[in-house]
This record gives sequence, structure tokens and C-alpha cells, in this order.
Amino acid sequence: MPAPRALFVKLSSLGDVIHHFPAVSDLRAHRPEIAIDWAVEDAYAPLVRMHPAVSRAIPVGLRRLRTGFLAPSAWGALGASRRALRDERYDWIVDTQGLLKSVAVARTARGPLFGFDRRSIRERAAARFCDQGIAVPKALHAVERNRRLVGAVFGYAPAGPPVYGLVAPGQAPGWAPTGEYVVALHASSRRDKRWPDDRWTALAESLHAQGIAVVYPGGTEAEREDAARLAAACPGAGTAPAMTLPEAAGLMAHASAVVGVDTGLTHLAVALGTPTIGLYVATQPGLTGLHGAERAVSLGGPGSIPSVDQVVRLLFGTSPTA
Repeated sequence: MPAPRALFVKLSSLGDVIHHFPAVSDLRAHRPEIAIDWAVEDAYAPLVRMHPAVSRAIPVGLRRLRTGFLAPSAWGALGASRRALRDERYDWIVDTQGLLKSVAVARTARGPLFGFDRRSIRERAAARFCDQGIAVPKALHAVERNRRLVGAVFGYAPAGPPVYGLVAPGQAPGWAPTGEYVVALHASSRRDKRWPDDRWTALAESLHAQGIAVVYPGGTEAEREDAARLAAACPGAGTAPAMTLPEAAGLMAHASAVVGVDTGLTHLAVALGTPTIGLYVATQPGLTGLHGAERAVSLGGPGSIPSVDQVVRLLFGTSPTA
């Protein structure tokens, strides 16, 4: 008799995808007999494959249509996704995103669809397409909302701290510093989320004085140019080349610490178990901040930009001015 199968639909963004991993770990712990598939934007499929409980990551290229709506390759990839989603008959399909686009993907697959009810979902119109809507308090952190929803579908109550369950690459990329290093996630798609450049420089100087290197990654060419400018301001600082998500995971998993703004890679550092400091400048960390790890701390918020002194105290247990 074939194993029962479940399909999760959580397409994007990077932070949202990472916030769903503990729900996958919960399901594997409580119902190990269930085979788990996951429909996700193709950019994040390599990351989803890093969770050992996921049998199959199904890439869905909706974002390709934004920039290449008329491109045959984009529509061909979408057709392949549709065929992959219909390969199996699922016993459960769970949309933990709660958007019209995610429920459209979920409805492509074959099986009963579960999701948030009208009062819990992000886009209310999406709730009408679910076979069963489940009430989950909106005031919970995103990680706990996912865990509650999945627990209700499969008949258990999540308990204890979240377990992200990712298996990181066994070593850092070959170009990473050979000694201690801190990854500085300076970039964000929103300029107002960025920490001031002079504070990054001051932090890098404090780390350099302790013999610790700083690595500034950048996902786009413009972000890598910003990284090069920041690295040039302090001895011992360097930049990362363009990386895949698994390469970025390897870099952060083997770092002494990660310091990052409100961006998906900062959440990935938490999921990997690396000591992480989140710098919140324009957003509140309450519902989507760093969550579930003893060595993860969120600092700041709108009108309260974290200071270098706060970061150094957390990294070293002291202040450079003390």
C-alpha cells in the first residue's frame, strides 16, 4: 500500500519559506509515515531540498512571468510544474501561504485542500477555494501560525521550540575566510530597511580589532557594489561572490555569527543555528522577526535604529566603550 502523501504550498518569499520549515519538522515527528512534497518558487527549491523530510520539491515559476510574460521558456516551465503537481493524488494539500496565487497552485494538484479560514488568511478571497478553512490567531508569529495550521490538519498540537531541520553543507565555500568570520547581511530590497553605512564600518572595525573578519554578501550586482564599498572602508573585511542559496547556507552555517537587516537570509541564518543578530530599522520584529533560537536576537524597530554598541555587546558580552 503506498504511503499517504501531503503537499505543502508555500511559494515565496525567502523568509516565508524559511518560516514554514518548523511545520515540516513537526509533521515528520508526529506522522513519520507521510511522504511530504512541497510546491515552491523555483528559486527556493534548492533550499527546500535541504530539509530531509521533503521527498520532492516541485518548482513553480510564477515569478518568471513578471519579467518574461511572453517568453516560451517561462510558460514551458509553468506547464512542467502543472504536470508535476498532477503526478500524484494527495491525501492532503495544505496552503500555508493564504494568497490567491498560492491557492491557484494548490488547486492544480489533486486532493482535498486545507488552509486558513476567512478570518485568519492573508487574502480573504483565497479562503473560498479551500475545502476546509482553519482558524489560526493572526497575532502569532508566522512560524507558529504555520505550525498551528499544519497541526490542526494532521491532528496534533505543536509543542516546544521550533525545529527548522535544515541540513547545511558540510563546509564553507572555498573562498571563505579560514579563520573566524562574521557575515554582514547589509542588503535589502527596501532602502529604508538598511542599517547606516557608518555603523557597518564601525562594527567591522570592532571585529577586526578582535581578529575576526567580516564578509559582505550581495544578491544583485548593485548589492555587490555596495558590499565592495563597505569592505573597502575597513581592513579585514571582504565580499562574497554571487552565490546559490546552498552556498549562502554553507557560508552562514560555518560563521561565528551573522548580523543582518530584515531580509530572508537573516532568517536562514537562524534556521541554520548560527548565532544571529537581526537589525530592524523600518519594520517591527514582533510577527516576522527572528524566532525560535536561543542564539537569535532582534534589535530595534521603527524610530529605534540599533546602535553598534548594542551589537558588540551581544557579540562579545561587553562594550567597546565599557
